[in-house]
Amino acid sequence: MTAWIYLIAAGLFEVLFASTLKLTENFTKLVPTIAFLVFAATSFYLLTKALEGIPMGTAYAVWTGIGAVGTVLVGIFFYNEPSSILRLFFISTLVISIVGLKVVSS
Repeated sequence: MTAWIYLIAAGLFEVLFASTLKLTENFTKLVPTIAFLVFAATSFYLLTKALEGIPMGTAYAVWTGIGAVGTVLVGIFFYNEPSSILRLFFISTLVISIVGLKVVSS
């Protein structure tokens, strides 16, 4: 169970580093760039800890899935990106897939 906690945390830090990337303005802004590097390093560290108890393919798929879903939601809520029915439908299919990977990996 600890590996899954590491993996979820890694995914959340992926959302943070992906979302912060836009704020770096091509790495010309110091504070967002430092935040990006800290979030990215933390995400990768937690992912490696998760790999101690979860198969690599499953961990990577869940990690990127959490990152994708979270980043889309950050885009919708903070960057005024579109939230069409189709976009939300496909994000929902990602969430269902992530849950499915957890279920079959248990």
